Amino acid sequence: MSKTIKFSILLALTAFVFSFTRGNNKTVPSVNVKTLQGKTINTSTFKNDGKPMVISFWATWCSPCKKELNNISEVYEDWQEETGVKLIAISIDDSRNKHKVKPYVDSKGWEYEVYIDANQDLKRAMNVNNVPYTFLIDGEGKIVYEHNNYVPGDEDELYKQIKMLTK
Repeated sequence: MSKTIKFSILLALTAFVFSFTRGNNKTVPSVNVKTLQGKTINTSTFKNDGKPMVISFWATWCSPCKKELNNISEVYEDWQEETGVKLIAISIDDSRNKHKVKPYVDSKGWEYEVYIDANQDLKRAMNVNNVPYTFLIDGEGKIVYEHNNYVPGDEDELYKQIKMLTK
């Protein structure tokens, strides 16, 4: 068998295994993050009574991140009333910038739960390469949708995905 054919078979098998492992069994890993007050909590406590959750990775230096979370903030109350969804915003600001997170969140009046992942342990555990990065978790704790980057209107697709979970 030629090297090209062996390589093609290996590539196809790798793609199959990768697609299989990224199925509906992916969940939020158990990692410690900090509250805005500096208290350590574990992500295993992220629950929403069987209803969907959104986990959005962002940073104070990321303009698209702030646009996304600010746009969702405008409709978040309606989303909660209609679907019961909870949004958790995870800042990846490092130790040099983490002091900027609470003032920014307070100035925007976000109703989200906001945590800081200054060491980026959760970011690495969830294979987030860049922000904004958004995950939708179903009522059983499985990641069912993920989206990277942001353009205005992406929140509409996210809401559509949330609604599909609550039918």
